[in-house]
Parts: sequence; structure tokens; C-alpha cells
Amino acid sequence: MKRIGVLTSGGDAPGMNAAIRAVVRKAIYEGVEVVGILHGYQGLIEGKMEKLDLGSVGDIIQRGGTKLYSARCPEFRTEEGQKKAIEQLKANNIDGLVIIGGDGTYRGSMTLTKNGFPCVGIPGTIDNDIPGTDYTLGFDTALNTVIECIDKIRDTATSHDRTFIIEVMGRDAGDLALWAGLAGGAETIIVPEVEMKIEEVVERLESGTARGKKHSIIVVAEGVMSGQDFALKLKEHANIETRVSVLGHIQRGGSPTGRDRVLASLFGAKAVEVLMAGHGGRAIGIQNHQVVDYDMTEAFEKTEVFDQKMYQLSKELSI
Repeated sequence: MKRIGVLTSGGDAPGMNAAIRAVVRKAIYEGVEVVGILHGYQGLIEGKMEKLDLGSVGDIIQRGGTKLYSARCPEFRTEEGQKKAIEQLKANNIDGLVIIGGDGTYRGSMTLTKNGFPCVGIPGTIDNDIPGTDYTLGFDTALNTVIECIDKIRDTATSHDRTFIIEVMGRDAGDLALWAGLAGGAETIIVPEVEMKIEEVVERLESGTARGKKHSIIVVAEGVMSGQDFALKLKEHANIETRVSVLGHIQRGGSPTGRDRVLASLFGAKAVEVLMAGHGGRAIGIQNHQVVDYDMTEAFEKTEVFDQKMYQLSKELSI
């Protein structure tokens, strides 16, 4: 393994830059050259690459987003697109790849591994929805961003005696909504993993009002429905007036927390070690506080386990 590439793909997540930095510096420490591939798989197909040295990744550990940029690439899903990517890898003498991203990014890397270019995946997504790792890069930072927003919205909710609905990211996974809702003291948390019963939500709101509660916070994961749609449901079922805040892409940005920076550093170094050992089709993760690598197919075949006990606790503490 003399020359490796690194790319980021899919939605950006805080900690991606810290991971890029770790990959580059660990590889150079081990005597391996590193090439940065710009704009994910699209950049790979188009040959958008640059050699990365120690200085290239200076002063980025604290930056959100990704220095290498990111992009969706429908072309890479085609046989012709994959052929172009492989040709670029051969032309640039790249022996292996570290890819940073989520589920779609992992699936793309498996295609390259099967064609003789070993890839190692680092989980970078704020949704925390990659099976095989307890936490993904960006989750902790996004969580703290959402909590800060909930705290500020609660001040207004208290001042005006209102119910606020806060829509957070989470297309297929409710971890961000659950953790933020529990940490922010939300009265109701709506997630994809648990069937939402509007009658139960209304009952909780009315019960709170009956005991003198002046305001409520409802956290809704976007994968269930939009905050506006949920507001309409409450209006239709119980004539409850609400205000909606959609946090949107603010959740993806910002300087990564210390936890995400450390996790990114550990993941990046481990990915280089796995590649240098000649292994491809592997994913990096953290399990029971230990950094591990595992067969990437587990990320597709296993189902991420939602913490039902934590969800139940959130209901018990918000009575």
C-alpha cells in the first residue's frame, strides 16, 4: 500500500475534516502517500484529485463541513460510472481508499472493493444510523446544536404559554430526536421507530394543561412527517394552536465537539491501519468504547437497534 485516496460523500457531518486530517497524517507517518478526491464519487469519476501533505490538513480539525467537499452521484450507481471511477484509480496509482459517509457511501465503496480496490469506511452522518458502531461522526455535535436550539425555543414557549413543535433531521432513524428530546426535556418525542398515536399526544398535552403547565415542547423527526403537518394534525384533532421551528441544515454545520474530534482521529488512524494490513470491505466503528473494524456488509444486513428503554424513560420523565 504505497498510495491511498480519501473522499467524503453524502451529507456532510461535523468531524469529517478531523477524520481527513487523521487519515493523511497517520498515512504519512507510515510512509504512505495520500490523494484527496474532491466532491465524492463524482470527483472520482471526473479525476478531481490533489495530493495531500501535512500542511494540507493543518488548521481543519476544528472546522465543520468537509475540506474535500461532497456531492451526490447518481452516475456512480451505473456500471459505466463505476468503470470510469476504476479507470481513474488505476491512472492515479491509488492502491486503496478511505471513504467517509453514510449508508450510500458504504454501498459505493463495496463496489470498488469487489473490483480489486480495497476500501475502508468511516461512519460520518449526524443521524447515527450505521449498524455496527455505537456512534457516528457528527452525531454528538448535531445533538448539542439541537439541544441549544431547544433551550432557546423553550424560553419563548415559556414567555408566551405556547406549544412548540421542533422538526429535526432523521429520515429513517430517530436517535437525534430521542437524545435531543430527552436532554432538552421535551414533553413528546416523535420518531420513525415508534408508531405515533395522535390521541396519546393530545392526552399528554391536555394532562399537562390540567395541572397548570403553560407550555410544551414536541420534537419530531423529519422521517415521520414535517413539523407543519404535525401541527395540522394537532389542530384537527384537538384545536391545539402551535408554533413550528424547522431546524434544517443548521444541524449539520458548526465546529465539531471534542468527542467528535477524538472519535474522528481514532477512526481515521484505524482506517489507515486496516488498509495497510491489506484489508478491504471493512468499516470502522466504536463498540463498547473500543475502536473496531468489521465486515462492511454488516452495515447493510443488520438493523440498527433503537433504544426503546431510553424512549420509555423520556415519556416517564416528561409527565
